[in-house]
Amino acid sequence: MNPPHLPPRQFLLNATPGIRVVVRYKIEEGLTDALGYLLGSNDTVCTVRTRTADVEIPLALVIAAKEVPPPPPRRQAS
Repeated sequence: MNPPHLPPRQFLLNATPGIRVVVRYKIEEGLTDALGYLLGSNDTVCTVRTRTADVEIPLALVIAAKEVPPPPPRRQAS
């Protein structure tokens, strides 16, 4: 896990692609989260692969970001 004391932008720039993250960022209606795998980041955006799409998030809009554990295993149908 990455150090929790890093500001969100710095965390995303230093994070290893492939880790599972949650990123909270501003949208027109308020705030939203992207939960998924970090594909990469540069000086202006980070890309998170969620269950439904790859989301490009401008770093200027990021409020918080952290690494999260892998999802629990899916339960087998009985």
